[in-house]
Amino acid sequence: MKHQLVRKAVREFAESEIKPHVSQMDKESRFPWEIVEKMRPLNYFGLQAPREYGGAGLDTISYAICVEELSRVSAAIGLCVTVHNSVGIYPILAFGTNEQKQRFIPAMAQGESIGAFCLTEANAGSDAGGVETHAVETDQGFLLNGTKIFVTNGGVCGTLLVFAVTQEEDKPLQANVFVVEKDRPGFMVGEIEDLCGMRANPVSSIFLEDCLIPKNNLLGRPGQGMKIGLTALDTGRIGIAAQALGIAQAAFESAVSYAKERQQFNKPLSKFQTIQNYLAEMNTKIDASRLLLYRAAAAKDSKKSFSAEASMAKLYCSATAKEVTDLAVQIHGGYGYSKEYDVERYFRDAKVTEIYEGTSEIQKMVIARAILSQPS
Repeated sequence: MKHQLVRKAVREFAESEIKPHVSQMDKESRFPWEIVEKMRPLNYFGLQAPREYGGAGLDTISYAICVEELSRVSAAIGLCVTVHNSVGIYPILAFGTNEQKQRFIPAMAQGESIGAFCLTEANAGSDAGGVETHAVETDQGFLLNGTKIFVTNGGVCGTLLVFAVTQEEDKPLQANVFVVEKDRPGFMVGEIEDLCGMRANPVSSIFLEDCLIPKNNLLGRPGQGMKIGLTALDTGRIGIAAQALGIAQAAFESAVSYAKERQQFNKPLSKFQTIQNYLAEMNTKIDASRLLLYRAAAAKDSKKSFSAEASMAKLYCSATAKEVTDLAVQIHGGYGYSKEYDVERYFRDAKVTEIYEGTSEIQKMVIARAILSQPS
């Protein structure tokens, strides 16, 4: 019942406050600050943050439902919300000190400071160990130098988790995560990327040039960066799976509606066996995706290891989004290739869910590793 109420509330908000603006947002590549203002008091930016920090304190299934329903209407807004909550807030809650939580979480949970996670570089993406951004410890703090690319929320973020390496003479290379605020000297935002899909999310590069941050902005213990990064990605994959599911659901609903209305050979498309087969395949994959997603969310809530479950959900949900949106365009025929219909946008938005937060190939590696690590 609780989850049904969450779905109903988010769907009503998305339909009334977001949907009327989605087409224009996509066309103009415009981040909708006016919608963000309406989302803030409703706790969309603190979905799983504890109430003591001003968050909603939701369970992970409720969180997934929120992202799914937002993405059903606007995948770009769903992306902003899931990245902010999963790889922005969650690592601070999981690895931060009490002082760091008190300092960063309240503003993030209220949407006053939007979060981002900076890992990807020109020579580091799937290979997280290839990060070249480096941090040098000084008496004043850490000096960060490097360039991050394809940063989701990059153009609007206020609090970033930056993956960097440190090197000292007597110690091996260490990976670390630093909390960086946008107003730090040496922090710069690059141009907003002109992307195929998710066009209302301001994805950009981030430049760090002798960016000085306090020593107490180091997240976790020294050298714990890889663990923090992988934990953040596991959590983020649940959110991206939910986003992909929302896109697929929207495309499916559009296809069903169009198939019932569109007439060919004096009867609706829905009367043709081929179209019925398409719809059956689409619906089955969406239902299977939802079950995998909720299993991963339940595993996280039960404090069990959920890395493989999150990768399975992300792998399958993203594939479903691509396949379902492709069939939705096919059912619409020529109109599906026109910007007059929403399925064209769903089609563009779906593809990237197979890429970010770990490509589908990386998800298969994670799943295979879990399989092979089990005793025979």
